[in-house]
Amino acid sequence: MTNPSASKSHEPAVSENLAKTPLDAWHRRMGGKMVPFAGYEMPIQYAAVESDKASSYIAKPANGIVAEHEACRNRAALFDVSHMGRLRFDGDDAAKFLDHVLTRRVSDLPVGGVRYSMVCNAEGGVLDDVLVSHLETPSERRFHLLVVNASNRQKILKWIEPHLADFPSVTMSDRTELTAMIAVQGPMAIEITKKLFSFDPSRLKNYQARITDQFAKPVIVSRTGYTGEDGVELIVRAEEATRIWENILLAGREAGFTAAGLGARDTLRMEAGMPLYGHELDESVDPITAGLNFSVNLADRNFIGDEALREIKKAGPSRVRIGLFPEGKRPAREGCDVLDSNGTKIGVVTSGGPSPTLGVPIAMAYVDAAHANDTEFQIDIRGRTTSAKPTKLPFYRRPAS
Repeated sequence: MTNPSASKSHEPAVSENLAKTPLDAWHRRMGGKMVPFAGYEMPIQYAAVESDKASSYIAKPANGIVAEHEACRNRAALFDVSHMGRLRFDGDDAAKFLDHVLTRRVSDLPVGGVRYSMVCNAEGGVLDDVLVSHLETPSERRFHLLVVNASNRQKILKWIEPHLADFPSVTMSDRTELTAMIAVQGPMAIEITKKLFSFDPSRLKNYQARITDQFAKPVIVSRTGYTGEDGVELIVRAEEATRIWENILLAGREAGFTAAGLGARDTLRMEAGMPLYGHELDESVDPITAGLNFSVNLADRNFIGDEALREIKKAGPSRVRIGLFPEGKRPAREGCDVLDSNGTKIGVVTSGGPSPTLGVPIAMAYVDAAHANDTEFQIDIRGRTTSAKPTKLPFYRRPAS
């Protein structure tokens, strides 16, 4: 990810080919530092803005990654996640089709249910990690929605299309450009936002979703999250995005709601021990190796990659994902070698950086399975060996309410 502290003269050149989310103008007006990410221009953080650029009735964004991170942990933060892909599946056999391409069972997913799953290749490698929802419109029309990573959207579209030929009753439509997606995360998120919708989102359990409305405009509200905090995700029409975004900020102004960028989203998800595609997940990694066994249902079903995953589960993975606390203040970054107590390389860091909440560096890494229970590790951080202690994931767990 681009260094958020880089000076303006060193910021990457913006390509004319980069897409913009429906909230792009708002980000720029409010001091968003825009960087290329997954084919989009996205705010990595917000800087101080001139008072005449900010709406008088909406709190200004927090200034910097740490401030945005702390706002999410203590109050609530809004994230523009419109770059995520949103694929809709209609037809009587939609659940059957998704059962064929996803590692998690979909055929028994009730209306209003959401499940975290994987799309795997025949070798069990992860093409993407996704969320699948079963939704019903006010007119009682049911459909399934697949939320995919922005960087993988085109790949997943190409992967899915030939498999649809075996399910002629199923239609897929890419809703990404027609909609926007907003994540509202933090301990105050539910209490403040529930007054904005005709359906109270506090009634949703974790991994549930419902179609409701905001000022008579349709909104899909789900309760999943990618920060370790409670909250909701909203899928809205693109043309309604700014209005709804500002409505939430207005409702949460006194509580200290703020906008937050990709930088805080990354530090939050690392603290929560959540994998990121391209770091902890890719086509060389299977869900079992990643420690995400819950995302794979092997019993009494067949899907793409199931045979390979059965073999991996039977033999046991050759690598495991662990959490590490490097000693000192120097953070370990992606690509740093992980060593055993004798100095032999046994793995590699996949994500790492400072933890604003804990006040210490944290890292996730893959290490050889034979060392999964070691109590001492070392990390080569830019040529200097640093001791590291293992810890169970997640690093941070929100206090019980």
